[in-house]
Amino acid sequence: MSAGTFAVPSPPNEVVRGYAPGSPERASIEAELLRQASNVIEIPCVIGGERIFTGHIVDVTMPCAHGHVLAKLHCARPRDIDGAVSASMEARREWAALPMHQRLSVFLRAAELLAGPWRDRVNAATMLGQGKTVHQAEIDAACELIDFWRFNAWFADRIGQEQPPRNPTGMWNRLDWRPLDGFVYAIAPFNFTSIAGNLPTAPAMMGNTVLWKPAVTSSLSCWMLYQVLEKAGLPPGVINFVPGRGPEVSDRVIPRPELAGIHFTGGTGTFQKIWKSVADNLQHYKQYPRLVGETGGKDFILAHASADPAALAVAILRGGYEYQGQKCSAASRIYVPTNLWDEVRDRVVGGLSEMKQGDVRDFSNFTAAVIDQRAYRKHKEYLDLASDTATVLAGGSATDDLGWYIEPTFVRVEDPKHRLMEEEIFGPIVTTYVYDTSRWEETLRLVDTTSPYALTGAVFAEDRRVIAQAEEALRGAAGNFYINDKPTGAVVGQQPFGGGRSSGTNDKAGAPSNLLRWTSPRTIKETFSPALDWRYPFLG
Repeated sequence: MSAGTFAVPSPPNEVVRGYAPGSPERASIEAELLRQASNVIEIPCVIGGERIFTGHIVDVTMPCAHGHVLAKLHCARPRDIDGAVSASMEARREWAALPMHQRLSVFLRAAELLAGPWRDRVNAATMLGQGKTVHQAEIDAACELIDFWRFNAWFADRIGQEQPPRNPTGMWNRLDWRPLDGFVYAIAPFNFTSIAGNLPTAPAMMGNTVLWKPAVTSSLSCWMLYQVLEKAGLPPGVINFVPGRGPEVSDRVIPRPELAGIHFTGGTGTFQKIWKSVADNLQHYKQYPRLVGETGGKDFILAHASADPAALAVAILRGGYEYQGQKCSAASRIYVPTNLWDEVRDRVVGGLSEMKQGDVRDFSNFTAAVIDQRAYRKHKEYLDLASDTATVLAGGSATDDLGWYIEPTFVRVEDPKHRLMEEEIFGPIVTTYVYDTSRWEETLRLVDTTSPYALTGAVFAEDRRVIAQAEEALRGAAGNFYINDKPTGAVVGQQPFGGGRSSGTNDKAGAPSNLLRWTSPRTIKETFSPALDWRYPFLG
């Protein structure tokens, strides 16, 4: 037993590796890509520490080469899901009783393992399984998740030290930062390995036990992360790995009376169905479940007449087309004044003409394939809509012969309420509305009211008065707001991430506010000299 007040070290942000030609890290990741692409592995469920190969198998394939099978995923059966709930509840008491510094040390060690020997494995799995370039995998699967684990441990430690400020003579007031009653259900998306890893581990840091359902399409990288957590010393049953199709797992999990919370990232429609399902089961729960969700976006870039057209064009190219636009924060609707339009259009179209697309194993490609056939078909319908009802300035084609390739597409519409300006596409299709320079204030209102979402947005201007005006007028339009920068690339510890309106509960991943959602604090008042007479002075 050790005694003392322990403090988690103040974390740095993980340094992003460059993977330049001829560098050691380039050679290392290329070797790992070759190794993983040459093998087909089996991914089990893990319940109470036991690997379970269910035989209910789904192929995990490469988006860039959809005939290439990377893994055989064993999806959870109903009895496996029930077993995961039981394992979570069984592990809960011991895990919650473990001193916080002991719990947090698991995730700090996991961060070091990911930063070191597991970095290439997780990055390569993200590249092959989710169609990310080496840069996108590095900033996501490695750096952001390392930051989540380090910073969340630091935040959790600070929360634990938060205590009542007043202790009058004769008493001691304390806060006990308990976990929730029951288990947490973590539902992960395909597009960010870091988010997939944060969803189960943030509640676990606060003493909760978790059912983790990764997306089928990102199950390869999630399986790597689960092994990292095991190597870091995570006890059996604390996080149970339960892959499978969303409805098959959720329909079994959500009605369970032990459900204490849901940590979700994914589509708005899916989250709304989950919320309704929780409401329908409310009378059966042993507590009110906490619902934390980050959902969709129709993220904007608004340019003022004073904006720098070169910086604006780069923001569109990077913010709209990195990772094929499959970021909830990706720039999707652009507002450009007439005085800048010609130069911005030419710069964007010129950039797209130089932007290579193809397999992520070719490091000269800037974009790759979208995640699967369902996404491909959806995006192709939007390309047809653009061709029929708008002006396609660049791109516009699609091919699925080898992989799910949607060409980076730049569109102009005449109607600011066009479907391409309102609906979330989640692909490499960026739509621009050109507004009259004199209608700046009208355009501010347009940006604020066009979309039901409020996740990210950016304003470009050189005039400081205009920046202040936009910052106020668009205060509710984006949970993450950028000035003279693209609306993507939030960094843990610098820009906590999340949005409001139809974009989620805005509990800010990468901030103490998210961790607070996974606690049920208990107030303790201890009186050292209790009263011995029931009479108050006023009675005398």
